[in-house]
Amino acid sequence: MIRTDKRLRLCICLLALNLGFIWGNSLLPGHISGALSDFVKTVIGWLLPGDGEHTPGGGLLRKLAHFTEFASLGVLLFWLVGMLRNKHWERFAWPLLAGTGVAAVDETIQCFVPLRGPTLKDVGIDTLGVITGIVIISLIYQIKRKNTKYLEETK
Repeated sequence: MIRTDKRLRLCICLLALNLGFIWGNSLLPGHISGALSDFVKTVIGWLLPGDGEHTPGGGLLRKLAHFTEFASLGVLLFWLVGMLRNKHWERFAWPLLAGTGVAAVDETIQCFVPLRGPTLKDVGIDTLGVITGIVIISLIYQIKRKNTKYLEETK
């Protein structure tokens, strides 16, 4: 991946915002976190057609939120490591290890927050999100690289 100071700074800023979002939500007490989930569920019910009967419940909604925020973490970690490391395996190993570490810290934070608690299930969901993000950005990068190579060959 092409590394410039501007891209590196952007990636680090986005990564810091992502981590702040993840860990900031973990610091919310259970009743506030639950109220936010209920609010999002209500908004989704308003936006989707139908009677709102098929809107995902608060628990499922929270798991999807975990998965999504950690998928974006996987994208950002892959991008960062891709700019800093040349070896192919490092582009996958470091983001996966770092993402799993962030998930473990996220769950550990919840030990100290009222009405919250850690679960290994959430670490697993978070890690699957990281893996999904890594795979998505990796595929996009490979497609872009092949298209660029093809365009250069056809000139």
